[in-house]
Amino acid sequence: MLQRRRFLAIAAAQATPSATARLNGLGPENGAMAQRAGLWDGTETVWDTPDVAPVSAAGLVAERRMIGSLLREMLRASADASGPILRIDHLTFNRVDGAWEYVSMVTRAPVAIIPATSFGRAEEGRVRVTFDPLTVAGAGPDVTGRGLRMEQLITSDGPDRDSKDQHFIAADGTGTMWLGHRYAYVRRA
Repeated sequence: MLQRRRFLAIAAAQATPSATARLNGLGPENGAMAQRAGLWDGTETVWDTPDVAPVSAAGLVAERRMIGSLLREMLRASADASGPILRIDHLTFNRVDGAWEYVSMVTRAPVAIIPATSFGRAEEGRVRVTFDPLTVAGAGPDVTGRGLRMEQLITSDGPDRDSKDQHFIAADGTGTMWLGHRYAYVRRA
């Protein structure tokens, strides 16, 4: 009888997947994010400082693909998806921490790898992540080392539209926040 109980206990333990196996699955957040895979046409709008008019650039294409539980986005400046990569980013919902994790690797500016995390789940179809402080080269021919803090709000506006708004605060003593970049996306048919 004791041997049979041990056997049943071992069999039950083997039938229950480990926490790692369970949490490595997509889950509801990453499952919903998988619906964003595909090709998206994009427009970038930039405000270099809070007091300047925005400059927009259309003709961007974002190729999004799931890699495990990560959504990878490769942004190019070519409408045919074969131009040089401007940015690669990865977004995932960490089911252990209960938080979104994001990392951006920009190739068009010397800002290196920029990680960000959320403070909890998405709210009403919006994911808000806060980046580690970063330094940009600055405008003009001389390196000025302009420090920034940045927050990004990713918004899903239905199955075929979304946006990424990046708000900045410059390390200049004013604490002024402004919308610095907006990426607007429309899914290709």
